[in-house]
Amino acid sequence: MRTLVIDAATAACSVALVEAGSVIAERHELVERGHAERLVPMIAELPGGGRAGHILVDVGPGSFTGIRVGIAAARGLGLGWGATVAGCSSLALVAARQLADGDAGLPVAVVLEGGHGEVFMQRFAASPLRALGPLESLTPAAARARLDGAAAVGDGLRWLDSDDPRQAPRGALPRAADAVLLPPALATLPPRPLYGRAPDAKVPG
Repeated sequence: MRTLVIDAATAACSVALVEAGSVIAERHELVERGHAERLVPMIAELPGGGRAGHILVDVGPGSFTGIRVGIAAARGLGLGWGATVAGCSSLALVAARQLADGDAGLPVAVVLEGGHGEVFMQRFAASPLRALGPLESLTPAAARARLDGAAAVGDGLRWLDSDDPRQAPRGALPRAADAVLLPPALATLPPRPLYGRAPDAKVPG
Protein backbone atom coordinates (compact mmCIF):
# COMPACT_ATOMS: atom_id res chain seq x y z
CA MET A 1 0.00 0.00 0.00
CA ARG A 2 1.21 3.49 -0.83
CA THR A 3 1.77 5.72 2.21
CA LEU A 4 1.81 9.50 2.44
CA VAL A 5 4.08 10.67 5.28
CA ILE A 6 3.48 14.14 6.75
CA ASP A 7 5.85 15.94 9.10
CA ALA A 8 5.08 19.47 10.31
CA ALA A 9 5.93 19.06 14.00
CA THR A 10 9.21 21.03 14.05
CA ALA A 11 10.92 23.83 12.15
CA ALA A 12 10.96 21.55 9.08
CA CYS A 13 7.99 20.92 6.80
CA SER A 14 8.33 17.56 5.12
CA VAL A 15 6.25 15.12 3.07
CA ALA A 16 7.02 11.86 1.30
CA LEU A 17 5.33 9.12 -0.70
CA VAL A 18 6.44 5.63 0.28
CA GLU A 19 5.62 2.27 -1.28
CA ALA A 20 7.07 -1.21 -0.68
CA GLY A 21 9.73 0.21 1.63
CA SER A 22 11.02 2.74 -0.93
CA VAL A 23 10.62 6.50 -1.18
CA ILE A 24 8.87 7.44 -4.43
CA ALA A 25 9.13 11.21 -3.92
CA GLU A 26 9.64 13.72 -1.14
CA ARG A 27 9.65 17.43 -0.33
CA HIS A 28 11.57 18.79 2.66
CA GLU A 29 11.97 22.45 3.62
CA LEU A 30 13.15 24.38 6.67
CA VAL A 31 10.30 26.85 7.12
CA GLU A 32 10.43 27.76 10.85
CA ARG A 33 6.85 29.11 10.61
CA GLY A 34 4.06 28.99 8.05
CA HIS A 35 3.50 25.23 7.99
CA ALA A 36 -0.23 25.71 7.41
CA GLU A 37 0.44 27.67 4.21
CA ARG A 38 3.21 25.40 2.87
CA LEU A 39 2.11 21.87 3.78
CA VAL A 40 -0.84 21.30 1.42
CA PRO A 41 1.01 22.72 -1.65
CA MET A 42 3.95 20.42 -0.87
CA ILE A 43 1.62 17.42 -0.78
CA ALA A 44 0.04 18.53 -4.07
CA GLU A 45 3.53 18.58 -5.67
CA LEU A 46 3.95 14.84 -5.06
CA PRO A 47 3.00 12.32 -7.78
CA GLY A 48 -0.76 11.88 -7.97
CA GLY A 49 -1.23 14.84 -5.64
CA GLY A 50 0.14 12.68 -2.82
CA ARG A 51 -2.91 10.43 -2.79
CA ALA A 52 -2.36 7.24 -0.81
CA GLY A 53 -4.27 4.50 0.96
CA HIS A 54 -2.46 5.12 4.24
CA ILE A 55 -1.23 8.32 5.89
CA LEU A 56 1.48 8.46 8.55
CA VAL A 57 1.82 11.75 10.43
CA ASP A 58 4.41 13.04 12.89
CA VAL A 59 2.41 13.59 16.10
CA GLY A 60 5.23 15.26 18.03
CA PRO A 61 6.73 16.35 20.23
CA GLY A 62 7.58 19.72 18.77
CA SER A 63 5.70 22.91 17.99
CA PHE A 64 2.14 22.94 19.34
CA THR A 65 0.95 24.68 16.17
CA GLY A 66 2.94 22.51 13.77
CA ILE A 67 1.74 19.30 15.38
CA ARG A 68 -1.89 20.39 15.04
CA VAL A 69 -1.40 21.47 11.42
CA GLY A 70 0.08 18.10 10.45
CA ILE A 71 -2.53 16.03 12.23
CA ALA A 72 -5.41 18.12 10.89
CA ALA A 73 -4.10 17.67 7.33
CA ALA A 74 -3.67 13.92 7.82
CA ARG A 75 -7.15 13.47 9.26
CA GLY A 76 -8.75 15.64 6.58
CA LEU A 77 -7.05 13.82 3.72
CA GLY A 78 -7.76 10.46 5.34
CA LEU A 79 -11.44 11.30 5.49
CA GLY A 80 -11.54 12.55 1.91
CA TRP A 81 -9.55 9.68 0.46
CA GLY A 82 -10.93 6.91 2.69
CA ALA A 83 -7.37 6.31 3.87
CA THR A 84 -6.20 4.92 7.20
CA VAL A 85 -4.22 7.31 9.44
CA ALA A 86 -1.54 6.55 12.03
CA GLY A 87 1.13 8.49 13.87
CA CYS A 88 4.86 8.39 14.57
CA SER A 89 7.16 10.37 16.85
CA SER A 90 9.48 13.16 15.71
CA LEU A 91 12.15 11.75 18.02
CA ALA A 92 11.89 8.27 16.49
CA LEU A 93 12.31 9.71 12.98
CA VAL A 94 15.55 11.47 13.95
CA ALA A 95 16.82 8.39 15.80
CA ALA A 96 16.08 6.14 12.83
CA ARG A 97 18.23 8.22 10.49
CA GLN A 98 21.08 8.58 12.98
CA LEU A 99 21.19 4.86 13.72
CA ALA A 100 21.02 4.01 10.01
CA ASP A 101 23.93 6.35 9.21
CA GLY A 102 26.06 5.91 12.33
CA ASP A 103 27.27 3.20 14.71
CA ALA A 104 24.21 1.06 15.40
CA GLY A 105 26.01 -0.43 18.41
CA LEU A 106 25.71 2.81 20.39
CA PRO A 107 22.47 4.18 21.82
CA VAL A 108 21.28 7.52 20.48
CA ALA A 109 19.87 10.36 22.55
CA VAL A 110 17.59 12.54 20.42
CA VAL A 111 17.35 16.11 21.71
CA LEU A 112 14.83 18.45 20.07
CA GLU A 113 13.92 22.02 20.96
CA GLY A 114 11.03 22.10 23.41
CA GLY A 115 10.48 25.80 24.05
CA HIS A 116 10.31 27.64 27.36
CA GLY A 117 13.97 26.91 28.06
CA GLU A 118 13.59 23.13 27.83
CA VAL A 119 14.37 20.36 25.35
CA PHE A 120 12.61 17.11 24.48
CA MET A 121 14.82 14.08 24.94
CA GLN A 122 14.52 10.32 24.45
CA ARG A 123 17.09 7.55 24.09
CA PHE A 124 16.91 4.87 21.37
CA ALA A 125 18.78 1.70 20.42
CA ALA A 126 18.98 -0.19 17.15
CA SER A 127 18.46 -3.86 16.11
CA PRO A 128 15.53 -3.44 16.40
CA LEU A 129 15.00 0.29 16.64
CA ARG A 130 13.33 0.87 20.01
CA ALA A 131 13.00 3.46 22.76
CA LEU A 132 15.18 2.87 25.82
CA GLY A 133 13.14 5.15 28.04
CA PRO A 134 10.27 7.61 28.08
CA LEU A 135 10.04 10.95 26.34
CA GLU A 136 11.05 13.74 28.74
CA SER A 137 10.94 17.54 28.71
CA LEU A 138 14.12 18.66 30.46
CA THR A 139 16.22 21.71 31.18
CA PRO A 140 19.48 21.75 29.19
CA ALA A 141 21.44 20.97 32.37
CA ALA A 142 19.25 17.96 33.16
CA ALA A 143 19.49 16.73 29.56
CA ARG A 144 23.31 16.94 29.64
CA ALA A 145 23.34 14.88 32.83
CA ARG A 146 21.22 12.14 31.23
CA LEU A 147 23.18 11.65 28.02
CA ASP A 148 25.14 8.87 29.76
CA GLY A 149 27.51 8.18 26.88
CA ALA A 150 24.86 8.05 24.16
CA ALA A 151 25.51 9.68 20.80
CA ALA A 152 23.45 12.88 20.86
CA VAL A 153 21.63 14.28 17.84
CA GLY A 154 18.93 16.87 17.15
CA ASP A 155 18.35 20.60 16.91
CA GLY A 156 18.05 20.82 20.71
CA LEU A 157 21.80 20.20 21.08
CA ARG A 158 22.49 23.87 20.45
CA TRP A 159 20.74 24.59 23.75
CA LEU A 160 23.08 22.19 25.51
CA ASP A 161 26.39 23.22 23.93
CA SER A 162 26.22 26.93 23.07
CA ASP A 163 26.40 30.16 25.06
CA ASP A 164 24.05 31.69 22.47
CA PRO A 165 21.81 28.88 21.12
CA ARG A 166 19.93 31.21 18.78
CA GLN A 167 23.16 31.81 16.84
CA ALA A 168 24.36 28.19 16.88
CA PRO A 169 23.89 25.94 13.83
CA ARG A 170 20.63 24.00 13.82
CA GLY A 171 21.01 20.25 14.21
CA ALA A 172 19.08 17.32 12.79
CA LEU A 173 15.31 17.59 12.34
CA PRO A 174 12.72 14.93 11.43
CA ARG A 175 12.39 14.08 7.74
CA ALA A 176 9.26 12.43 6.36
CA ALA A 177 11.22 10.13 4.03
CA ASP A 178 12.96 8.52 7.01
CA ALA A 179 9.67 6.86 7.94
CA VAL A 180 10.84 3.94 5.76
CA LEU A 181 13.35 3.17 8.54
CA LEU A 182 10.75 2.83 11.29
CA PRO A 183 9.62 -0.59 12.51
CA PRO A 184 5.84 -1.12 12.69
CA ALA A 185 5.79 -0.60 16.47
CA LEU A 186 7.01 2.98 16.01
CA ALA A 187 4.73 3.78 13.05
CA THR A 188 1.37 2.82 14.50
CA LEU A 189 0.81 5.49 17.16
CA PRO A 190 -2.67 7.01 17.46
CA PRO A 191 -3.01 10.11 15.22
CA ARG A 192 -3.36 12.51 18.12
CA PRO A 193 -0.92 15.10 19.51
CA LEU A 194 2.09 14.03 21.55
CA TYR A 195 2.99 17.40 23.05
CA GLY A 196 5.68 16.19 25.43
CA ARG A 197 4.76 18.56 28.25
CA ALA A 198 1.69 20.06 29.84
CA PRO A 199 0.00 23.03 28.12
CA ASP A 200 1.03 26.51 29.29
CA ALA A 201 -2.57 27.63 29.87
CA LYS A 202 -4.14 26.61 33.16
CA VAL A 203 -7.82 26.20 33.93
CA PRO A 204 -8.83 28.62 36.74
CA GLY A 205 -9.38 26.86 40.04
